[in-house]
Order: sequence, then C-alpha cells, then structure tokens
Amino acid sequence: MNEPTYLHATRVAYDTVALDYAKLVPPAFEGDLYGRAMIRMFAELTRALDAGPVADVGCGPGHVTAHLQSLGVNTFGIDLSPKTVAVARRRHPDLQFDEGSMTELDMADGRLGGIIAWYSTVHTPPELLPVVFAEFHRVLAPGGHLLIAFKAGDRLRHLEHAYGHELSLDVYWVSPDRIAELLSQAGLMVDARLIREPNEQEKSRQGQQAYLLARKPGKKAADDIT
Repeated sequence: MNEPTYLHATRVAYDTVALDYAKLVPPAFEGDLYGRAMIRMFAELTRALDAGPVADVGCGPGHVTAHLQSLGVNTFGIDLSPKTVAVARRRHPDLQFDEGSMTELDMADGRLGGIIAWYSTVHTPPELLPVVFAEFHRVLAPGGHLLIAFKAGDRLRHLEHAYGHELSLDVYWVSPDRIAELLSQAGLMVDARLIREPNEQEKSRQGQQAYLLARKPGKKAADDIT
C-alpha cells in the first residue's frame, strides 16, 4: 500500500529539521500558559479515569510527553519522524517513544485512557482528518479523553524554509467549529474549547490558536468522575 504524499512529506521535513526543531519549540511551549492550563485539566481527567496510558501522538522531541509525565500521567510518545524519535529518546531516556502514524496506530482497540495531539494534525489535509479522528476513537477506552491543539482559521500555507532548513511542508489552519464537527462525526464529544490570540513570542501571521478537549462516551464519562 502506497503511503499518502503528505505523510511522506511530513516525515522528510521533520527528519530534516529534527535537531533545530528540538532547540526552538520546547521554550515556546513553556510560554504557552493557556495551552498548559488545558493540559493540566486533561491530566486531571485522565488520572481520575485511570483507563490506560496516554499517547502523545506526534510527540516531536518529547517535551509535552515529559510535561504530562511530570503531572502524574503515564505517558508515551509516538512520532512519524525517526530522527525526531531519536532526539526524544536522547532527551528523555526514561520515557518510551515509538515511530508510528496517527492514521494507523499500532495498538489494540480501547487501549488508551487519553490522547494528546499537540499541533500534530496541522499537516494533515482537512478532508483526511476524519481518518485520524476515527483512529483516535478506536484506540481510546470508553470515557477516554482527547486534547487537540491546532491553528485556528481557514487557510493553507506551504513552507519551503523553516527552522533554518530548506523543506517542503504544508500547514493547515482549520476552524474550531469544523474540528468539533469532525470529532462529533467520529463519535467524540467536545467538552471544552479554548481559543487564544497569538502571544508575544509568536508572529502575528500565526493567528489564533485553539485547544479542544473531547471524550469518547462510555461508562466512565467525565461528569461521573468525582
């Protein structure tokens, strides 16, 4: 079976920038106070549910994986780029990082208590997001939580240079309403959303940033956790 073009382009791009990406992105994450507040909520919910580990899908150099682990969440990372996975393993040797694609996760149905996709869907063409969200639904346990961060809007930007390297990579902005609709169609219920303006460290062309917290319905729904 041939790999979709966008997956190949994403892997090649992140293999190219892996080392420089790992230097620049974690400090930006530390400055994202709103995003980390959503992660704290997500961590509390997944700890209370206790339905399995959390997968950081599209984990990059592992900074979000490590942050979740520090919040008491049993977390492991998955990334499409072998070189990025290698960086994550060197930076966080006590954590698990595997190569894999969010379109076809190598795990049993209902294995996960949670999934975090921190800006990792931004290279997926919007018309293919239903494939990703269906896969998230498959591997989440009943009541399992999903936290997704993405660029809010309705546009496509093609990158030919990033993180000091020449590359070819598409970046998609998608409206929060559209993401919520696609999650609902995949059987995932949106419980909370946060939309923020660019912070001081971000360029104005980045636009709004969005965070959606969703849940797979089941016996251990979030409303039942006390």
